[in-house]
Amino acid sequence: MGHNLYTTFPTFANALDQAFQALNPHLEHPLQHIMWAKPHTPHAQLLNQTLYTQPALFALQTALHHLLTSWNIHPHYLAGHSLGEITAAHTAGILTLNDAATLITTRARLMHNLPTNGTMTAIHATPQEITPHLTPNVTIAAINTPNTTVISGTTHDVNTITHHFTQQGRKTHTLTVSHAFHSPHLNPILNTLNHTAHTLTHHTAHTPLITNTTATPTTTLHPTHWATHARQPVHFANTINYLHNAGVTTYIEIGPDNPLTTLTTHNLPTPTTNTPPPTTINTLHKNQPETPTLLHAL
Repeated sequence: MGHNLYTTFPTFANALDQAFQALNPHLEHPLQHIMWAKPHTPHAQLLNQTLYTQPALFALQTALHHLLTSWNIHPHYLAGHSLGEITAAHTAGILTLNDAATLITTRARLMHNLPTNGTMTAIHATPQEITPHLTPNVTIAAINTPNTTVISGTTHDVNTITHHFTQQGRKTHTLTVSHAFHSPHLNPILNTLNHTAHTLTHHTAHTPLITNTTATPTTTLHPTHWATHARQPVHFANTINYLHNAGVTTYIEIGPDNPLTTLTTHNLPTPTTNTPPPTTINTLHKNQPETPTLLHAL
């Protein structure tokens, strides 16, 4: 992940090296050894652990942002989905690279050490349809589109709710995650995460950030935001709705694949003869070579 861009674009390589330098003191193994390990080796398997997945995504996203801005592509707004909001806060100027690295690695370590008795499932249903079926151990983790809701919690309870909707003919998809994020399972780590966030300096943003918690723009964040952000649902559908109403016409996803590009497309209204369709662009795709995919995006 990122290796082809690293050997092709010096700006990307420099930004990724800086991210590695900020993240590696917090990790047992150097992140570049994990990201670029040969398939099926022990180091490669570590990338599937949230302990390394979160820092790796942050590093790649940050370096991609630097590369795009070096080509004079500057966003009017920044937003992220869950983990991506930390990258967005950093690139918006709210957190320095070192402070963002501290937050992301602390978050990843705390989540990694939680019990692995949870799961997350995306269900083609509205939050109103799902809410009556929730239990104390299951909550809504994300509202990705008006009709796509992610639930998170204890595996048995999540599977029971999922089975109910599958029997109705609804599409469901179990997410490839190690823990039940944005659920009560995270409650034991929130105080520690909050303490870490209070040790960081939060600056005024130079670019408005649309937060997952309220789906409204802000240029300031209080340290308590990050515990709330980890525990509460991701309001991605409302985020895209806000951006659309604010006049945004081009959406660029910075990451290793295109899931948010797909969700964004599903959230935008059907174009009419008087309104041209918005442009949704993913910079990379997991099954395509990196440099040609990025150049195609440009």
